[in-house]
Amino acid sequence: MQHIAVHHVWKSVAAGLCGNAAHSGVMFLKRWMNWLPTFHPYQDLQLGLGHWLGGGPVHPAVPWAMSFVNGTLVLGILFRSTYHLLPGHNAVMKGFLFGIMGWIAMGLLYFPILGRGLFASDLGLGVLPAAFSLAMVLAYSTFMGIAFSALHSEPGRLWSTRG
Repeated sequence: MQHIAVHHVWKSVAAGLCGNAAHSGVMFLKRWMNWLPTFHPYQDLQLGLGHWLGGGPVHPAVPWAMSFVNGTLVLGILFRSTYHLLPGHNAVMKGFLFGIMGWIAMGLLYFPILGRGLFASDLGLGVLPAAFSLAMVLAYSTFMGIAFSALHSEPGRLWSTRG
């Protein structure tokens, strides 16, 4: 029984890692293409952490590491744990919907906590930060769903309705 649980955790973490790779790719494109040059979610988190921890500077690697751990461990395992509750007929659709829910939570909690308003609306960039955040989160969650499906299904059944 313990071997099965470890096996499922490993697959969930691996799927989260694949989602993180997709997320990192989108963030790389943002920087390379100079999209939304004044929208910096990681720097905002870095500044917020520095403020919450007493005003001292926080190393730039800290928000990246937090995102990596969150995306790989926490969200990968949360996706597996809530898989049976998510609507959809396959892991890819469930990953997509998991991302929509994550984006809503990020827009309603993360950005306001950082002082950026609902869906980063206080940045004065219109809907662009919200749209980019949606693309970033959906890249993560959809690729996580694809990897989850590939790791939990029989070979050749990527779009399987099994979990």
